[in-house]
Amino acid sequence: MSSLTEAAPRRFPLYLRVLLGVGVGTAMGVAFRSEPYLFGASNADLGPLGMLVVRLLKTLATPLIFVAIVDSFFKTRISAASGARLLVICAVNVTIAMLLGLLILNTFQPGGGWAGHLESLKAFAGAPPAAATGATLSPLKNFAAFVPESVVEPFQKNLVISVVLLAVLVGGALRSVRAEATGSLAMGIAVVEQLVEALYAALTKMLLWVAEAMPFAVALIVADVVGKAGLGVFSALAVFFGTILAGLLIHALVYYPLLGWVVGRISPLVFLRGGLDAVVTAVSCNSSLATMPVTLRCLRALGVRESSARLSACVGTNFNNDGIMLYEAMATLFLCQALGFPLNAGAQVTVVLASIMAGVGIAGIPEAGLIILPLVLGAAGIPEATIAVAIPLIVPVDWILARVRSGVNVLADMVVAIVLDRFEEDSEPVTPDIQIS
Repeated sequence: MSSLTEAAPRRFPLYLRVLLGVGVGTAMGVAFRSEPYLFGASNADLGPLGMLVVRLLKTLATPLIFVAIVDSFFKTRISAASGARLLVICAVNVTIAMLLGLLILNTFQPGGGWAGHLESLKAFAGAPPAAATGATLSPLKNFAAFVPESVVEPFQKNLVISVVLLAVLVGGALRSVRAEATGSLAMGIAVVEQLVEALYAALTKMLLWVAEAMPFAVALIVADVVGKAGLGVFSALAVFFGTILAGLLIHALVYYPLLGWVVGRISPLVFLRGGLDAVVTAVSCNSSLATMPVTLRCLRALGVRESSARLSACVGTNFNNDGIMLYEAMATLFLCQALGFPLNAGAQVTVVLASIMAGVGIAGIPEAGLIILPLVLGAAGIPEATIAVAIPLIVPVDWILARVRSGVNVLADMVVAIVLDRFEEDSEPVTPDIQIS
């Protein structure tokens, strides 16, 4: 059994070390801002060093997804019924997320608080992100983009859905050949199976080693971001920041634990404590993909079967991006209210559908939530010139909202795996390693 499935004792949990890194980085950012202080280096110089750790995690996480799915085809039965359950659970989750966002924005109308104050807010505006090449909300174009031009392209560009498609094809083919193979071919398939298992164990071990460096990387990244943006901007943009943050936290810390408790039969306290390492890692490195090995380890510790964990966190990862979807919908409605563009029910449905497409089809783009927001605003009927004015207003606080979105996405992976496992009865149950006294 790989190290992923072992409950190794930890004297100082990863999430506490990462939180310590956040604190140190914040202090460095506030104290030194952009001034050089370490042998002539500034926070802006040190931040890219921390990003190297995140880049390495993403680089290794993509092949881990591929190998984990192929390994699952060898070891477990991945049925069409399991896939259908996965999609239904994801659909229910995103429906609740969209209803929550619509309820908050339509009930309290928080965007109206910005009306008449847009000119004064421009003083805090940040530089808009560069547009993503080929970004679109068209389902057909996004589906076409999932089919790679070569076998190596998905791994070069970290195209998660394309990697999943290749893994499903390879795993399904190997499983079919194994069922029919005899003689030397059967022996060859057995060697391939052992090789896949060994690769999965090795990739997991490497990723967990790299994850140990996250607290140091986080300190450097946070120092860079805080040094550039400062903390005073949160008071000026408090209404927008508080509204979006409330929606994300209610969905993640209220709905998910309740769903895991009522359906998955895991208490909210056990669920939240069991996912702390994964959530804090995702928030720190702003990537649910880079957090994949930690997510799988947390799910195993919660007693979730390997088949359910991999199906949710690997195969279904792009369907679990509730954080991005909820952000797109809430941010769009908020800015429409602030800009004086009221949306009727039909327009709000369009925003919801565009937000879902953004979450499913375009989440592999770095900073996808902010980069794709102009397309969602455009779907709501906002003129391009107005969008160009609105987007920079929220850039100064998006760096932290982006990290919260990643944490929500990781919790979505976990709760989907837990609920899916509740309905899967093909394997023997596993006793949770986490106990709450």
